[in-house]
Amino acid sequence: MNRARISIFPLAGALLLPGMELPLHIFEPRYRALIHDAMARDRRIGMIQPRGQGPSGEAPAAPALFDVGCLGHVSHIEALEDGRFNIILTGLARFRVVRELPVSTQFRQVEAEVEQAPQEDEVLSAIERAALEQESRRFADMLGYVVDWTAVSRLDDTALVNGIAQIAPFDPAAKQTLLEADSLSERSERVIQLMQIVGRIERDGGATMQ
Repeated sequence: MNRARISIFPLAGALLLPGMELPLHIFEPRYRALIHDAMARDRRIGMIQPRGQGPSGEAPAAPALFDVGCLGHVSHIEALEDGRFNIILTGLARFRVVRELPVSTQFRQVEAEVEQAPQEDEVLSAIERAALEQESRRFADMLGYVVDWTAVSRLDDTALVNGIAQIAPFDPAAKQTLLEADSLSERSERVIQLMQIVGRIERDGGATMQ
């Protein structure tokens, strides 16, 4: 792993994974400053989730962070007239926070260990792929999602697993477990388990994991 100084964007429920894209609308002044800084340097920012809420039920100004995030590259940016931005982040590699740095910037920065990006795409076994597609169909039908299954069948394993991980209505802690999975096979199994949990909640008349 390589040590790096990373400017971070803490955002609950936003899951960036290596090789995947994440669209974001930037409107808070501190994160506008983050984007200006990133574009002046290397176009890189770190997405990481805050850990829980404060005693009042609201997130504190500088909430504790999960240990693992994902470094992203601003692959597309649209500057709006009022100073806001629409951006697309492309995931590069996971990172693990070593410590938060004392800074004078509006945005937070950490020292982190950045993983090496995988050299080859991982693949699922035929049984794993079939189980994931079967559970995905059940899940989509239960929630009333309209899905082009022909297009889904053409996705490679990484795009399928990570795509579900990003868009499924799992809570932030659940999404964090998906980010922290050490292999595509492990992430696929966790996605299946989470879809089954949400399915049981729905059948029992509860809300989804949002």
